[in-house]
Amino acid sequence: MFGNYLIGLREGLEASLVVCILIAYLVKTDRRDALRPIWIGIAIAVAVALGFGFALTFGSQELTFEAQEALGGSLSIIAVGLVTWMVFWMRRTARHLKAELHGKLDAALQMGTAALVATAFLAVGREGLETALFVWASVRASNDGTHGPLIGVLLGLLTAVALGWAFYRGALRINLAKFFTWTGGMLVIVAAGVLAYGVHDLQEAQFLGGLSSKAFDISETIPPDSWYGTLLKGVLNFQPDPTVLQVVVWLLYLIPTLAVFLAPAGFLSRKAKPEAQSPRESAKA
Repeated sequence: MFGNYLIGLREGLEASLVVCILIAYLVKTDRRDALRPIWIGIAIAVAVALGFGFALTFGSQELTFEAQEALGGSLSIIAVGLVTWMVFWMRRTARHLKAELHGKLDAALQMGTAALVATAFLAVGREGLETALFVWASVRASNDGTHGPLIGVLLGLLTAVALGWAFYRGALRINLAKFFTWTGGMLVIVAAGVLAYGVHDLQEAQFLGGLSSKAFDISETIPPDSWYGTLLKGVLNFQPDPTVLQVVVWLLYLIPTLAVFLAPAGFLSRKAKPEAQSPRESAKA
């Protein structure tokens, strides 16, 4: 449940911040007349995200078992790819997000109502679709037959809305860079579990082999139906009897991704600078 709460909180807060920045800028510049198109664009984005989630949930029920597993595994892998890109993108652009949105909003104000609706829709819609896909994949991976995963997501989204309102009112100030770094790191751990579960789905769909090759089986030590087994599955998507391929994929994703994500800012773009030549060496050249 905590893992799903974290997804709802992290993804929801990004969308809430985008909405707060758009609304606050229009109010500050005395362009309240543009608020209605912005809210229309936001409402359309939310409706599209909910429709996408609804289609994922109920559209796959008519498929055969193998087709359901193949679809679930494929979408889980896509969701992990999207959320990985998202956490790196937010870490890189968090400091400049406000200025970027202000620039897009200024351009939309000059173009008219339709442009304002499109700006709000695109700004929030991307977050909404990513959230719907990753929440669906995570809930599917941690589903224990209860409503716990969905409740966790809902609580996370409600917390994000409350935090967004507090930011807008100026009642709350936190270091967003650190917040997104730490929650992003935890989200990478959750994504690793979703990825491993997606691989297991593809194995059950007979798209990948090795379903009977277990890396270990500690079901007797950590029973899946125990409170601590349920906790580990809810937080980390832990499976007591993973296949060898699941463990390999989990390690290959988690270790390098987490190491690069938590590396100092500018680590990837840092290049070795050529040594400066002395005037004499330059003259010889």
